[in-house]
Amino acid sequence: MAADMAGCCCFSCFGFLRKLHHRPAAGDSDGAPSKDLLLPLPRSSDDGSFYAGDDPDNSSSFLGDESRSFYEREEEDYLLRQSDGDGDDEPPRKRSEDIILSRARNGFACRDSLVRDTRKLFRSEDETTGCKMINQYVHLGKIGAGSYGKVVKYRNIKDGRLYAIKVLSKHYMLKVRVVRSETAMTDVLREVSLMKMLDHPNIVNLIEVIDDPNTDKFYMVLEYVEGKMVCDNGIGLGEATSRKYLRDIVSGVMYLHSHNIIHGDIKPDNLLVTSTGNVKIGDFSVSQIFEDDDDMLWRSPGTPVFTAPECCQGSAYHGRTADTWAVGVTLYCMITGKYPFLGETLQETYDKIANDPVEIPGDTSPQLADLMQRLLYKDPGHRMTLQAVAAHPWVAGAEGPVPEFVCRCGFGRRNRSDSQEAVQ
Repeated sequence: MAADMAGCCCFSCFGFLRKLHHRPAAGDSDGAPSKDLLLPLPRSSDDGSFYAGDDPDNSSSFLGDESRSFYEREEEDYLLRQSDGDGDDEPPRKRSEDIILSRARNGFACRDSLVRDTRKLFRSEDETTGCKMINQYVHLGKIGAGSYGKVVKYRNIKDGRLYAIKVLSKHYMLKVRVVRSETAMTDVLREVSLMKMLDHPNIVNLIEVIDDPNTDKFYMVLEYVEGKMVCDNGIGLGEATSRKYLRDIVSGVMYLHSHNIIHGDIKPDNLLVTSTGNVKIGDFSVSQIFEDDDDMLWRSPGTPVFTAPECCQGSAYHGRTADTWAVGVTLYCMITGKYPFLGETLQETYDKIANDPVEIPGDTSPQLADLMQRLLYKDPGHRMTLQAVAAHPWVAGAEGPVPEFVCRCGFGRRNRSDSQEAVQ
């Protein structure tokens, strides 16, 4: 297990990554492909700056309204995608919160316990250690930092457990444009809305949201997961570990898809590994939710080397099949320790994804080779479905097909029975 575990929680799983160049990334100085190709596509603020994790203006209040938190400002429709009429933006869709609220009203609620919404922030120090505190959480150290903020490890003095807290600046995120009509705050609020409805053993759990209208900071309290998946080592994880991890990944993504949720950035960096070897999917910062089976997307997916061929042309694509391709690339990485399609520039990488055949190592077992080939079909219409992956002989192994997760809401089962394709 030591080969595939890291000693701490992976901060890139929370969407915190360094600034990328807007032009195609050239090779690094040592001739290796740029690491930019392994990171999400760039986002910038109106003034070109990037947040380093500190309050930019040390402001104590936000938007001048001290009676309500940012999350309660319903007249500011940050979750509604608007088109400016030039055809470049995604057509308007119902707000994620509205879709979730509609499901709740119809009895489709996954979670047994609600995410806590806290509107007051208290800063203090731990009497024993002198460490800084926010509310009941004792600061233990920063896990990572990036464009939007930081992720910090905290201990809850009430239950003694560790948590990963995502710390964001509301003021700054309103300036960062992810598409022409949306800011980074749009993504954060959508991420919170989605995570509030999710309840699955292979998905990182959101515990609490702290949003005090008198402070610029926005906190997402998440379960702390000890390790991350490390498989780009040129060696891979071996078939047994890869099969175990893939079963967890497929179970989690099938659950999302059955609830009309597209993750949008499946990759090893967003897959955390617990101390017991279970995989949990994190980072829903680019995820989308739909009312029905219409999962067409226009926005570029998260990370170039995990991008499906149909997404490389800048046209609309189906979110489910794009997620499935990313699962296939992740499996390839777990088995080989390498990326199947990686060039020295962004354009070269996209060209390889769209045109080059996948190279399966010669010592790969026939069943595994068949699975990887079918997951990485260029044509999304012929690409393997996740339901077929769950029943594939290599995945099933001695345990049998990956079972459907039975959630409380029943929405996923109803939706899946209405739309499930025949197993290929």
